[in-house]
Amino acid sequence: MAQSAAISFSERITVRTESVPWFVWASVLAVTSSAVGGIWDISWHESIGRDTFWTAPHLFIQFGGVLAAVASAYLILTKSFSRSAESRAGAVRIWGFYGPLGAFVCCWGGVAMVTSAPFDNWWHNAYGLDVKILSPPHILLILGMMAIRFGAVVLILGEMNRAEGALRSKLHVLLLYTYTYVLGVAVTVFQEALFTNYMHTARFYFLLATCTPMFLVAIAQVSPSRWACTWVAGIFTAISLAFLWILPLFPAQPKLGPVYHDVTHFIPPPFPLLLIVPAFAMDLLRPRLRQWAGTLRAAALGAAFLFTLIAAQWPFAYFLFSPASRNWLFGAHYFPYFVSLTTDWVQGVFSPVEGTPFEFWSHMAVTLGVAMLSAWLGLGLGNWMRRVRR
Repeated sequence: MAQSAAISFSERITVRTESVPWFVWASVLAVTSSAVGGIWDISWHESIGRDTFWTAPHLFIQFGGVLAAVASAYLILTKSFSRSAESRAGAVRIWGFYGPLGAFVCCWGGVAMVTSAPFDNWWHNAYGLDVKILSPPHILLILGMMAIRFGAVVLILGEMNRAEGALRSKLHVLLLYTYTYVLGVAVTVFQEALFTNYMHTARFYFLLATCTPMFLVAIAQVSPSRWACTWVAGIFTAISLAFLWILPLFPAQPKLGPVYHDVTHFIPPPFPLLLIVPAFAMDLLRPRLRQWAGTLRAAALGAAFLFTLIAAQWPFAYFLFSPASRNWLFGAHYFPYFVSLTTDWVQGVFSPVEGTPFEFWSHMAVTLGVAMLSAWLGLGLGNWMRRVRR
């Protein structure tokens, strides 16, 4: 009887230690909710216009912020007021409070997101119903969303780097999924300069080279997967395609003017950038660079990212301007209602951002250096992420 009880207790302990902690699930849900709301909100602006604050996308965004802030605050207060050393295991001390580092980051991000809501409402009332992404309240919101995403990644890393066996595998899957949204922010911030008409400019590749190699290299440093970069880029592509194919199924009509396009359904995000191509190339290259010094490895990975991205995206831009892409599969025929018919994007013309060939190639040379620097920063970020324990 005693032996059976001991075995049962041992089994319960095993199940508990192999279960993902509740605060990790809360952070993943907060990130997902805010991301879905963010993409939906952009579509709302492009299809309907700036509406009241109490729209479904805004509620999704703010639910993510509130959940991240409340769950993290509860975790921090619970650990701070507990006197047991076991309860404070895996915690850092900040301003006299104890908790995982990721919880502090998530808490700040959630508060920033909630604060941005009345700020954004006031901004629209004071300066008009703009559709600009990088307004001050939107910047605060983006910083908050970035914080809860990075905080969630740090929370997962703290648990994963201390875990073993099945629990470590579960946390690794959640890490790849959540990290995809970190990569997504790096792309979304610059999206107004990443439309098809800019895909033959040095500025387009410069913007993607600033952060994307860093995030891809970093996840490859910490993930045990041979194809970590490809997995993250693949999840990013799958999520983007889901929005591209699902949003147009729902009706929408502009409420503001001027209206240049007959919009009858939600306008989805564009066809995803072909980041999976450089991600796959970097994964293929990484095993051959293990013995290289960090600077040389970063130079090789940065160059691989830029050259393969150009090789894939440059010709694909021609396709996106062709009649063959104007269908539900590629979505090249979707335009926000407020985009003028005379713009290069609608006309299917590549915008000449760089005035001369010399300016273009000199900027591309700078872009190559930026890609290498970004990859080098990714090595440092990844090494730090591997050391996260609390």
